[in-house]
Amino acid sequence: MDAAQQHLLDLYRAAQHGDPAPPAPGTGERALAREVRTRREFRAVVDRRAAEPRGRLRAVLAFLWPGPRTPAPRT
Repeated sequence: MDAAQQHLLDLYRAAQHGDPAPPAPGTGERALAREVRTRREFRAVVDRRAAEPRGRLRAVLAFLWPGPRTPAPRT
């Protein structure tokens, strides 16, 4: 029995019992694929942010663009 035949059987049983009709097979596949892709992208961003130390960016920026340097105090 394939999905179409099972769906027809479910429609018949739902009609006999007065229940609402079940959704057609494959109805939510596109939305499910979109949710999986969005979740995967979200996890990639969160995991990358958690893996990088927070001070690394500040250290790189300080190295690339040093601020005004104060002269060493004279003794």
